[in-house]
Amino acid sequence: MTTELILQNTLTCPHCGHQATETMPTDACQFFYDCAGCGEMLRPKAGDCCVFCSYGNVPCPPIQQQKSCCG
Repeated sequence: MTTELILQNTLTCPHCGHQATETMPTDACQFFYDCAGCGEMLRPKAGDCCVFCSYGNVPCPPIQQQKSCCG
């Protein structure tokens, strides 16, 4: 059984609360994201592989597929 990947992700800035919906890449990790609300550069939290896993509403595609991310 194949599960459909969710590629749309809503990131929420931990500094100002600004939300933006972005399309996640399927072939790369995103380590940095500039918040359009406050300009803060977001980086993954310790133990997370990317900004989508840290600040998004769904994990990145490799994690959704239960694969190793960015490795």
